Amino acid sequence: MPDEGDLDSSEERPPPKSGALDEFLISMNSEISEIQKVRDVYPMRVTKHFLSLIKEKDDPIWRQCIPSIEELRDVNTPDPLMEERDTKVPYLVHRYPDRVLLLVSSRCAMYCRFCTRKRKVGRIDEIPMNDIMRAIDYIREHKEIRDVLISGGDPFMRSDKNLEKILSAIRSIDHVEIIRIGTRMPVVYPARITLRLVNMLKKYHPLYINIHFEHPREIDEACSNALSLLADAGIPLGSQSVLLRGVNDNPVVLKELFQKLVKNRVKPYYLYLCDPSQGVEHFRTTVQEALEIFKKIQGWTTGLCVPHLVIDSPGGGGKIPVLPAYIKEINDERVILVNYEGKEFEYRNP
Repeated sequence: MPDEGDLDSSEERPPPKSGALDEFLISMNSEISEIQKVRDVYPMRVTKHFLSLIKEKDDPIWRQCIPSIEELRDVNTPDPLMEERDTKVPYLVHRYPDRVLLLVSSRCAMYCRFCTRKRKVGRIDEIPMNDIMRAIDYIREHKEIRDVLISGGDPFMRSDKNLEKILSAIRSIDHVEIIRIGTRMPVVYPARITLRLVNMLKKYHPLYINIHFEHPREIDEACSNALSLLADAGIPLGSQSVLLRGVNDNPVVLKELFQKLVKNRVKPYYLYLCDPSQGVEHFRTTVQEALEIFKKIQGWTTGLCVPHLVIDSPGGGGKIPVLPAYIKEINDERVILVNYEGKEFEYRNP
C-alpha cells in the first residue's frame, strides 16, 4: 500500500496548503488555481515514483497525472459504457455471457486523468468486504460465469489479507475457470509488488494480470523488477493501453512501448481508443488517426508486439475490434491483399 510519504489529495482529505506535491507544482510554474478547480471535482493523487518520471511540464508523464482545466470543459457523459446498467448487484458488472467485472477497490495509488471511471474512483474510503462477498455470492449462483475480472480502482490497494480472502472465495467456485486482475501498480507504485504478494497470488492459478501502460518511459528499473517478480511466479502478464493525445499518439512511441513490454514478458493485449467519458475529451484521437498509427506498427515489428486495436463501444455494446483495410478486392476466385508496405499480393480462393 502507498505509505504516508505518498503524494495524496482527495475529496475526503483536502489537499494541504503546503506539501511535496504542491512544492513540485510550484517549482514547475503550474497554474495552481486551475489545478485546484479540477481537484474540487476530480480527486488527485500521485505517487512519488510516478512523479519522478516527469522530465518537464506537460510531457507525456505529466499529462497522465497532473490535472488540466480541460477536464472541466467537455460535455461527455459520466458513464458512456453503461456499466451502471449492467450492475446486477453492487460492485459487479455482468455484461458478457460468461464473464463478469468485480470491483473490489474504490481507490488507486494514482488517479489517471484519462480514467473511464472518473465518476467513481476516490469518492469513498473503500468498498466494504461484505459487499464484495455478496457480489461473489452472485457469481456462485450463476453457473454460466467462467471468468472473473477483478478491478476497481486498483485491486492492489487492498491488503494482502483481503486480496487473499477475495481470491480464495472466487477460486472455491467450481464453475469459475479463470481469474484476472487489472492493475496499474507495477507502473505507479512498483514497491507494492512484493515476494510475499506474488507467493500468495500464485496459489490461485490460473491467474492472469493485465497492467495499464501508456508510455515507454514508465518501464524503468523498478517497474521491470516488479514485472519480473510476477512473471517468475508463473503469472501470465498482458498490457492494456489507451491511445492518448499528447501522450502516445505516435507509432514510434507505441512501438517502443510494445517492444519494451515484450522484453519484460508482458504481452500487449489491447490498445483502446479513449472512451468518451466525462473529463477526458482532450485526450481523445479520431478513429482515422488511430488506424494510421496502427498501420505503422502492424508489420513493422513482430506480431507478438501488436495488440488488438479496439473501441469499447458507447452504449454498453462491449469491445469491438477496429482494423485497417488490408483487403483491396475479394470475390469467389481471388483476394487482392495489401501488405504493411502498401504492396499488393494475390491469394487464390479454393
